[in-house]
Amino acid sequence: MRFPPALLDEIRARLPVSQVVSRKVSLKRQGREYAGLSPFKAEKTPSFFVNDQKGFYHCFASGEHGDIFTFVMKTEGLSFPEAVERLAAEAGVPIPRVSDADARKEDQRVRLLAVLEASASFFEAELRGSGGAEARRYLERRGLSWETVTRFRLGYAPAGRATLKEHLAGLGFTAEEMTLSGMVVAGDDIPVSYDRFRHRVMFPITDHKGRIIAFGGRALDANAPAKYLNSPETPLFHKGNVLFNAHQARTAAYERSQLIVVEGYMDVIALSEAGWTNTVAPLGTALTENQLRLMWRMAPEPILCFDGDAAGRRAAYRAIDTALPHLQPGRSLVFAFLPEGTDPDDLVRQQGTEAMRRVVEKAIPLVEVLWEREWKSGDWSTPERRAYLERRIATLLSRIGDMTVRQHYGRALRSKLYEAWPAVSASPRRQYHAQSQWSRQPYRSSIPLRYGAQGRLGGRFGFLQRPRPSESLRKSSLVGPGHAPYREALLLRTLMNHPWLVEEHAENIAAIEFSLPALSELRDAILSLKSHDISLDSRRLRTQLEAQSLHQAIDLVERAITHRCDRFAEADAERADVEAGFCHALALHERQKNLKKALETAERDFLQDGSEESLARLYEVQRLIASLDG
Repeated sequence: MRFPPALLDEIRARLPVSQVVSRKVSLKRQGREYAGLSPFKAEKTPSFFVNDQKGFYHCFASGEHGDIFTFVMKTEGLSFPEAVERLAAEAGVPIPRVSDADARKEDQRVRLLAVLEASASFFEAELRGSGGAEARRYLERRGLSWETVTRFRLGYAPAGRATLKEHLAGLGFTAEEMTLSGMVVAGDDIPVSYDRFRHRVMFPITDHKGRIIAFGGRALDANAPAKYLNSPETPLFHKGNVLFNAHQARTAAYERSQLIVVEGYMDVIALSEAGWTNTVAPLGTALTENQLRLMWRMAPEPILCFDGDAAGRRAAYRAIDTALPHLQPGRSLVFAFLPEGTDPDDLVRQQGTEAMRRVVEKAIPLVEVLWEREWKSGDWSTPERRAYLERRIATLLSRIGDMTVRQHYGRALRSKLYEAWPAVSASPRRQYHAQSQWSRQPYRSSIPLRYGAQGRLGGRFGFLQRPRPSESLRKSSLVGPGHAPYREALLLRTLMNHPWLVEEHAENIAAIEFSLPALSELRDAILSLKSHDISLDSRRLRTQLEAQSLHQAIDLVERAITHRCDRFAEADAERADVEAGFCHALALHERQKNLKKALETAERDFLQDGSEESLARLYEVQRLIASLDG
């Protein structure tokens, strides 16, 4: 839903940032601002500031920044529409309806919600009455306390074909409303409509606001066609967009930065009763993309718990395929496998909460489960089969949308292949072949040698691996000319000494591809501070960057060796010299990046056909790189 800017401005005007933040953070006035301990990162000295005049908060410890809507989203795990609705209600600002059609649709939603709420109350009363004895015995056998039954609003649907329908009709609901809500089954081929749920223990399913939008029912009759039955798709309920218990779990999940995902209603309820209140479950279907997004709003790495048997592994493997395109830095999945034949409910009741805790602590990262799946899927004893596995993994990696995550997955899986086939990994050409299919590690290139001792040993097909910058850094504290990190560090050193460059060249700075993650992180922090309209003089910039624990990257930048022609990067350089030198260094960096890609293409062509023409092109690109480095 889109909200008019005027509406958002009205809410901001009525709710000072300090008023909203103070519900989570103890604030003390410091001049025109308020200060407190960061809600995003543990600290002893306040580095979290609120400015009501400018309408924002800023956390120097974590880099978090935003307005009242952002704060509620970050601290309560809400979506933007949810945050707007929450704060609008608090501010007393009505949210306008867009059209008559939307108004009619909203009125229908209100009526359907009322049908479902009335049904839940009916089921609760039936569970407590004489007809609910069998259902109560079932819940007692499952070990649920009456407090838990009440908290989850469990109930009982009587066996009669029209018991609920007659009750709802008595409350004034129409046949159409009962059918649209999914509580009654009707149709042209059904002479008399009837209750969908009969002789079942009922589990209400709620939306993000805690409103009942559907039900799940567990059959008490052993001969029932379906042991578990969910509501059908309705205007309120789309099972691929909902997680059972998300409303109750999200606060606990956000506070713990941990979300447990299990398979069934009873697993969620049993774990919640045992203290794992941060537990949810999909609704009898494979995990969907929308459910993944809901999970990531609650925790960065949800823990998916599956049975340790073959079916549990298959479910985990399906979840991997769903998640791969949506992985982001810091956002993934981990997998916890239970003892075979045991679900979370059984484990907690038979062995206690510590057994479940041990399972969670042994959770396996997604990349490990992905490798396990691919490795166990075949016999890789021949070169052709190994080549097929490499190609399959390369295809999987291509599905990862985020380039940084894709590169790290490529390195991790290459490493596993080299460990599995040490004889193959000893061959430089084989290493290069694998690298060319996947995202290659930065600045690691195979260069053909035609002359010299190494060339005689390897012939014209001999190869020399250039050391990666990270390897050089481990050997030396300095990064000098001729290496890509040198120019990257030079660019960042210039920005730190002359932050005004960010205002003039923000887009070009954001587009720089750094070879070291630490340098990318430093650049992103500088841009973030600028985007938040924070003063960027050199001294204060350094203080704020150090507050974000970027000491290592700052130290790397400052220890880079500079040439006499790099005087523009120093703090006392003239403004005109700074701008000219920075733009020149940026152009050289872009040129070096393009030449690296050209080198990769030339190497690949040469490895494929081995022709004199390909070799000539390869030497020409090498000559240009050497000229640029010189």
